Amino acid sequence: MMNTSTRAPERAQPRSAVRSLLRLWPYVRPVRGRLAAAALTAVLGSCTSLVIPLALKWLVDGPVAGRDPRGVWLGGAVVFGLGVAEATLFMLRRVIVARPLARVEADMRAALYGHLQRLPVVFHDRWPSGQLLSRGTNDLTLVRIFLAFPLTFLIVNGVTITAGFAILLAQRWTLGLLLLAPVAPLIVLCWFFENSYSRLARTAQDRAGDLTTVIEESVLGIRVIKGFGRHRGRRREFSALSGELRGIELRKARLLGMLWALVMTLPELVIGTALVLGVLQVADGGLSAGTLVAFLSTALALRWPVESIGFLLAITQDAATATDRFFEVLDEPLPTAAGTRAGAGTGTSTGPVEGTSAPARTGVRAAAPGSCGSRAPARKGTRAGLLLEGVEFRYPGSPAGAEPVLRGVDLHIRPGETMALVGPTGSGKTTLTALVPRLYEPTAGRISLDGQDIAALPRERLRELVSVAFEEPTLFSATAGENVLMGAEGAEEADLMRALRIAQADFVHELPEGHRTQVGEQGLSLSGGQRQRLALARAVVGRPRFLVLDDPLSALDVHTEALVEAALREVLATTTALVVAHRPSTVLLADRVALLSRGRVTAVGTHHELLRTSGEYAALMTGRGGDGPAGAGRGGKAR
Repeated sequence: MMNTSTRAPERAQPRSAVRSLLRLWPYVRPVRGRLAAAALTAVLGSCTSLVIPLALKWLVDGPVAGRDPRGVWLGGAVVFGLGVAEATLFMLRRVIVARPLARVEADMRAALYGHLQRLPVVFHDRWPSGQLLSRGTNDLTLVRIFLAFPLTFLIVNGVTITAGFAILLAQRWTLGLLLLAPVAPLIVLCWFFENSYSRLARTAQDRAGDLTTVIEESVLGIRVIKGFGRHRGRRREFSALSGELRGIELRKARLLGMLWALVMTLPELVIGTALVLGVLQVADGGLSAGTLVAFLSTALALRWPVESIGFLLAITQDAATATDRFFEVLDEPLPTAAGTRAGAGTGTSTGPVEGTSAPARTGVRAAAPGSCGSRAPARKGTRAGLLLEGVEFRYPGSPAGAEPVLRGVDLHIRPGETMALVGPTGSGKTTLTALVPRLYEPTAGRISLDGQDIAALPRERLRELVSVAFEEPTLFSATAGENVLMGAEGAEEADLMRALRIAQADFVHELPEGHRTQVGEQGLSLSGGQRQRLALARAVVGRPRFLVLDDPLSALDVHTEALVEAALREVLATTTALVVAHRPSTVLLADRVALLSRGRVTAVGTHHELLRTSGEYAALMTGRGGDGPAGAGRGGKAR
């Protein structure tokens, strides 16, 4: 069976379909005029169908009874004209709503996509991508179908049934009351159906999202699946989940079939009974043949509005569930623009800060846990650059009592300085680098850029100041050049060429169409080193003031690494950089090195100084016991 980690957070709770669908109003409001016109057109078309039985009554009791051929032809022409008018009005309804409903669906999809882009990384850590894909595709299609058909016809059928029964009662009230007899049982049936069907609809749509996740993961991970021969296991997993979804859909179909059978049977029984009673009354002379024809024609015209109740309610429940799923994502709170942490923006240090105004490069300070060197008060001018003060972080949803990933991190990277961040696996290096561009929010403490708290900076401004290259490069289904230029809005081709040169990504010029070559989904047509170089080029193309590199050279061969490092020195000379490093060659790019151990910065100094004074650092750089128990207590999340 499917691993539960692929499923979205459970949101099962009682809800009203009407209340859920009313939340669509902000999207429907711009096209409300077109929807109202479509509903009015459909109501006129439906009411036109009720006029046809009245024309038949006149035709039977008049020209037919009086043997008037001219009147029969005239009556036939009237009935034919009414039929054409009905068909035209219903066709016009569809034409009226097609364009505005496509706009509603597009607006909702754009709102969902925009919200997903603004949601924090923590949200995406929790939610499987397949669930989000199904909400942006299948669920919105269900909403559009509801707005196009059931919404209109629930109104139209309500008006038609009310007008039709008024006509029936006016023609023969005793027979009309007979036809009203199934109303109470139908109301009870619909109530039972709504409650049962809504639960199945929610489960089915959630499982469809799970199935989308499995398909997406299997496509993106096809190389791993084939490489380890896991296709049979994945197929069994897919078949099990597909079978579960099939079972739920069959239960929905059985429930709908039972409702449809009862909704169709009850009206047919009372129409048959009314027919027998009506024929008897005609035979006794108490009812004219024309009236009986008109009565039965009206009753038959009401069959579809009554019988469609189950079908319309099913689509309505599906749409209500889809609406709930859509708003589950939109209801996720966005991170605030500023002041998200206690003490943010106050300028008050929450811990000791390493650094002086002079750009000293010597004199290692083997610090105690939680410290980065000198305890002397920071003098004016030392707050420029990248400053971390008392930073603490724990992942949302961490077990109670679990240690934070980062604890009391204090670090100062001076303007124009490159700091290498070194530590055992699980010490929190990647997590720390994710805090600088606010991919995650610190649980406590403060991070500032040139004296400005990043919590008080607009995110757009922060992303202009800070550029990031991740350890695992992600490329999009675009050209090589477009992937690089994503790193800076407004960058030109000259900037692209410079970035490619710095990242030693000259292989781009040898592609079939140069930098205009499509690299395909995830850039799988390229090697790991090529993808990493394009990601590095993306980080430097915008000439950022602050640069965060998470082990950016891990996939490169020794020769290419040396070339990239030589070119990187040009960039690092003009920016303030934090570089996660595992190799001594990468560490040598930095002016100073910070050792991160068990979520704390335990030493800061140059590479050679730390080799002499820190046994843990020397072990990491020489390969002797480098993977100590640094990640204990953090569930393996920190890196």
